[in-house]
Amino acid sequence: MSDEKNDDKNEPKPLVYSCSGCSSAAQLANALALGLDQGGNFEMSCIAGVGAKVKSFVKQAQSGRDILCIDGCPIKCASRCLEAVSVSPRWHFLISDLDIAKRKHELPQEVEVLRASLALTRFLKEDELDFPVMPNDEEKT
Repeated sequence: MSDEKNDDKNEPKPLVYSCSGCSSAAQLANALALGLDQGGNFEMSCIAGVGAKVKSFVKQAQSGRDILCIDGCPIKCASRCLEAVSVSPRWHFLISDLDIAKRKHELPQEVEVLRASLALTRFLKEDELDFPVMPNDEEKT
């Protein structure tokens, strides 16, 4: 497990966990988490590892670092995995709150990715985290 540091601070980056199930909403949640990780502001970790209670992943989740959890639908599988190991995320973002449909066996539409990315960026700005969710969103905002 890495303990990547923020460039701006001498403390670890927040972790991001996401749903990555078999629906368009789940894959959208995963795409947002990947975007945050690739943008360098968060470190994505493995929610399946937490759910499977793999010691290194559970230890990282329980490390006290700030956590963003992105769930695709009201079932909230990613959140439940964290709860199962007594971890509460600092931030929770739910794709279904955006009225984005959950479609089985489909990828999200490009317009849904953009809409959710901008909504998550606004959500994080409310907590004074000012950066785009997807690395190429800077041109779009």
